[in-house]
Order: sequence, then structure tokens, then C-alpha cells
Amino acid sequence: MDELIDVLDIEGYKTGETCLKSIVHKTGLYHATVHIWFYTNKGKVILQQRAASKIIYPLLWDVSVAGHINAAESFKSGAVREIKEEIGLIINENELVKIGVFNSFQKYDTGIIDNEFHHVFIAELKVGIDQLICQEEEVEALKLVSIERCYDLLNDAKISNHFIASNKKYYEFVLKNIQNRINNKK
Repeated sequence: MDELIDVLDIEGYKTGETCLKSIVHKTGLYHATVHIWFYTNKGKVILQQRAASKIIYPLLWDVSVAGHINAAESFKSGAVREIKEEIGLIINENELVKIGVFNSFQKYDTGIIDNEFHHVFIAELKVGIDQLICQEEEVEALKLVSIERCYDLLNDAKISNHFIASNKKYYEFVLKNIQNRINNKK
């Protein structure tokens, strides 16, 4: 689907312009996305395997849910929408805890120029993973992995195909925030 999204400046602020996602990726315009990492109170994280049909990193295990923010959409409402679309889960905006914004400026061999500001949220998963419904176009599979196992996979990222090896610091930041959130609830 070719959504209309807000164009941002190099600092991540809206320019007042909008553009189709396909044009944004073709020309390298800056834009916003959301990343939502789900965790359980038992210290496990949901990893999503990207669909085989994805142009970028097909079949790679990554963030629980991610997507683009539509024009004039808030980050939290965009996150709630993406969660429902990708894994069939309905949550309230107040369940999302924002932990940061990460810029990811990359060019791919496919011709995509991806200049994104990832607005990163964490949220506790309060239902069983078997109750989630994967959107076929986006999600190949879901699995729960312990935080400790995530760190092991990160250390072997170049051979494990679970994470994008160049994003190691980002993943470590997310895992640390999830662990702190779980520890603070005890």
C-alpha cells in the first residue's frame, strides 16, 4: 500500500509537506516510523520474522511491530494502528512507553533510500502469542525469545540472521529498557 506520509527535515521535524511512501523511498526524503517491542513479564521479547516478500531484509527476525506513520497521524495512534494490522492485537495508546527516537539513514541495492526516524515504544504483552494473527504481507512468523537469548543472538548477529548486525547498539538499548521496565515492576 502506498500511504501518504509527512516529510521531515534532517532534524526530524515536519516540513508541512506530504508525499507518497514510494516517492519518499525513491528520493530519500526524511520520514517517521514507529517500532514497537513487546515483552512479557517473564522476560521474553516477541521477535517478528519479516515476510519473504519484503524487499528489505526478507525473513530476518527483528522488531515485534514496525511501520510508517501516515500523514497527520500521531506516533502513538500510528503505533496502535500498526500493531492491529501486523499482529491483530488491540491495545490502548497509554500501554505504549516511548523509549527514544533513532535515526536510520540507509541506501539499499534495491534502489530504496530509507531516511527514517524510528519512534521506539515498548509494551507488555498481556495475551498469549498464540492469540496474535500475523498479517501475511508483512509477517512470516512470531516467536518469544528470552532477553538473555536476544543478547546471545546479537553477539552472533553476523551469522545468526536474527538481527541486522549494524544495529547492535539500537537493539541493546531496547533490551536494556525492557529489562529495566520488568525490574521496576517487581
